[in-house]
Amino acid sequence: MSNSPVSGAGAAPQSGPPIRPKGLVKAFAASLTGTALEWYDFAVYSAAAAVVFPIVFFPSSDPLTGTILAFSTYAVGYVSRPVGGVVFGRLGDRIGRKKVLVTTLMIIGVATVLIGVLPGYDSIGIAAPIILVLLRFAQGVGVGGEWGGAVLLSSEYGDPQRRGFWASAAQVGPPAGNLLANGALAVLTLMLTEQQFISFGWRIAFLVSALLVGFGLWIRLKLEDTPIFKAIEAHGEQPAAPIREVFSTELRPLVAAILCRVGPDVLYALFTVFTLTYGIQALGYERNQVLTAVLVGSAFQLFMIPLAGAVSDRFNRRLVYGVGAAAGAVWTFVFFGVLGGNNEPMLIVGIVLGLAAHSFMYGPQAAFIVEQFSPRLRSTGSSLAYTFAGVIGGAIAPLLFTVLLSQFGTWIPVAIYVAVAAAVTLVGLALGRDSNTVEDQDYRLLLEGGAESRAAGEAARVSGAGEAR
Repeated sequence: MSNSPVSGAGAAPQSGPPIRPKGLVKAFAASLTGTALEWYDFAVYSAAAAVVFPIVFFPSSDPLTGTILAFSTYAVGYVSRPVGGVVFGRLGDRIGRKKVLVTTLMIIGVATVLIGVLPGYDSIGIAAPIILVLLRFAQGVGVGGEWGGAVLLSSEYGDPQRRGFWASAAQVGPPAGNLLANGALAVLTLMLTEQQFISFGWRIAFLVSALLVGFGLWIRLKLEDTPIFKAIEAHGEQPAAPIREVFSTELRPLVAAILCRVGPDVLYALFTVFTLTYGIQALGYERNQVLTAVLVGSAFQLFMIPLAGAVSDRFNRRLVYGVGAAAGAVWTFVFFGVLGGNNEPMLIVGIVLGLAAHSFMYGPQAAFIVEQFSPRLRSTGSSLAYTFAGVIGGAIAPLLFTVLLSQFGTWIPVAIYVAVAAAVTLVGLALGRDSNTVEDQDYRLLLEGGAESRAAGEAARVSGAGEAR
């Protein structure tokens, strides 16, 4: 199977009868809920890193120093993702998507609960931030292995001609988790005094994850593996060395998939993490005002992301993705330019529109990345792309935002940084290829078996090749 880009950015999606296998809705729900629960854990940490950890784990006479140290541990969760991507991405192609997803959910859940009971710097000294970093590392390993499997769970059950919509199930997880996390923190902030919140209130949000992860495990354990992987397994086509094979035979798709993720990661970090610090410390907003704005923006994303995925099924996926990247870069300049003083409605509108631009990248993203790799290497390729991009995109973004703002005293370098990240995404899209549904149809026919099915698959292959040319 060739992975060279299909020429013509405006190529129409391939057509054919819709595929609705048994278990599709359950797979969509498992991908969505499981990823949302894991991102709840991850987002609770992100929010706490902005408003709590500088005080509890990194005490300093200089608030900026404490914030930078807290965001450094935020970055550890991204740096550790390649470990999860390498380990669990490979296993997803070797032993199946479902087993990987159960394991990753447990890793993040345990790490998050332990953070919730971890004593602060005042109690155990330097051991507190060290243990925090280790637990953050474990969270990142879990998330690094989670994304590829969750995307494949819904997209390989679903109709490949509507992969943009079905694969968006996992993409809704981050805003859903962010909504739950920031909502929990906002409620706790309103119910408790400042001293109570810093002392113990933030821990409640971490401990609640034990119940949420248990619910996610219950859903995932009831699922079978995807039809595509079962076909690969039935015919003994699992790769013996999937990582080596990706680098030797599908390097260009890997580079394209990595680069396309940089812009969305940076933009998301700006509007969901950095705005907490910038809004409170630079503009004088109350904590609950900024959290509310992020909540509203995340709520809109619950609908915008699957909508964008569906739009990318109807029109060219790369084009939709590219429009989102350009819009995000432009809106960042507008957002900072008009945001000033204590104007909460403008803050809300600005974050909503920023996350809307992000949605039109993030909605088609899962399908676009999956489509870069052959089915037997999808888990490895997708996981490697997701985790490596996280290191150069989302990992360092909040830290660089803070450093740029402190060094230059203006938001303009921050906006330029976002624009550069969007340009990197456009390069990745140019290197990538358009959708190819024939590969999935071939494996479905293999699963059905029979000479007649194989003959139909060969006919579909010839027809698909003709359309690509």
